[in-house]
Amino acid sequence: MKTLGVVITDGVGFRNFVLTDFIPEASKVFDEVVLFSCLPHQVYDQYALPCSIVELEVFQESTATWFFRKAKEIAHLQLNRKGNFGIQDNFNTNRNAAMTLRGLATRFIFGLTRVCHSERWISMYQKLQQRSLRNHRVTKDYERLLESHAVDLLFFTHQRPSFIAPMIYAAEKGGIRTAAFIFSWDNLASKGRMAGNFDFYLVWSDLMKRDLLAFYRRITESQATVVGTPQFEPYIMERYGHTEAAFRRRFHIDNANPIILFTCNDSSSKNDPIYLDLLAHFISKGQLSRQVNLIVRTSPAEDPVRFKDIAEKYPFIIWNHPDWEIKRAAHQEAWSQRVPSQNDVNDLKSLLRFSDININVLSTITIDAFLFDKPVINPVFGNPENGLFDDQKFFSYWHLEALVKSQSTEIVKNETEYLDSLNALLQGNDARRTQRAAFVGLQIGKPLEGTSKRIAENLAGLSNASFRKSKNATHA
Repeated sequence: MKTLGVVITDGVGFRNFVLTDFIPEASKVFDEVVLFSCLPHQVYDQYALPCSIVELEVFQESTATWFFRKAKEIAHLQLNRKGNFGIQDNFNTNRNAAMTLRGLATRFIFGLTRVCHSERWISMYQKLQQRSLRNHRVTKDYERLLESHAVDLLFFTHQRPSFIAPMIYAAEKGGIRTAAFIFSWDNLASKGRMAGNFDFYLVWSDLMKRDLLAFYRRITESQATVVGTPQFEPYIMERYGHTEAAFRRRFHIDNANPIILFTCNDSSSKNDPIYLDLLAHFISKGQLSRQVNLIVRTSPAEDPVRFKDIAEKYPFIIWNHPDWEIKRAAHQEAWSQRVPSQNDVNDLKSLLRFSDININVLSTITIDAFLFDKPVINPVFGNPENGLFDDQKFFSYWHLEALVKSQSTEIVKNETEYLDSLNALLQGNDARRTQRAAFVGLQIGKPLEGTSKRIAENLAGLSNASFRKSKNATHA
């Protein structure tokens, strides 16, 4: 008998592995599937999933655990920041000048890791972090859960949240193999260290696999498997999406004018309101070559209050506020408790399918639009000289360097370029189809069709493979 444990950490993991066919596919190749949820149990009530569901108690870090985790993460950034602007930028963001205990501890960690940041030191911080968890009540509870469900392989749908560390420790103590799915296209080349060490890693593409092996030098090539990503799989699933007639009724569109879809990042993308206001200004002043419909989809990670003035100023804008409901407010990462509805997947798929142009600030939604062969404009005006938030710095992030080099989007750096690109696309001058397809192939290494089945079968293979745990081979 083989039992797969699946750890759902947040709303995106819920969308990727619950709203797709992953759980049914996993139930075909494992004797039992147990879903360990960092979300409340009731979010699964309307879904007839062929698995057991266990709600995990919320874990709160102790000071000791925080210290060693932070030391591990900063050491990872210290080790990899040379020649990598994204890592360097993240490294600087972690600085803390506050005259508090945590601020003082952070500055001590920066001083310590300036010298002590080799892979050997990172492994030491990892061991100390895990040691700090061993007597925690939540860790003990996780150990009992894994033992009572006789889990053979524990699959983490996200590799980074700090609150999964006790589950990783519990699996290690119980001799249970672990696998992690690398969550997003930017996670390796610009983010901090993973929450722990895993035995196997599932990645989107050969490009992501190369990044994994570059940033985690103790991971061997045989531990990483290219599977694609379920993030985009709903786009080819028949049960999702509105018909065109239903879409037009849903968004009150009663004309044949082109549809511009402006998709917002969260509040860390500070210039989004500027680019949206300018776009609406172009429309209201008749500066576009055609009349258009403008739909704005705000970020599911925040409330859209920062766009209130724009909504009042331009009543012709059609708004789509993602249906991601907060299911638990008392959580150290409250945004992770936002959970999407099936209807929101219908909305997003239909918005991408029936829009004509997508506009976003260097977001992953660029890939979503490419999958529907839709041209994308990336407005990025900010630089150190003009007083705007410097979003042009993101061009130096590795994953976005690849986007720029691909020449698959219209990157505009000022108002004139923005207007010219809009009018060119509205007049049918789209010459980037080949580049869009090539970029999708670079970022997603497998077809969307069959992604859930592919991941489930690979996990089944990992659970059956001959594998000897080794500190050198498996601990990054």
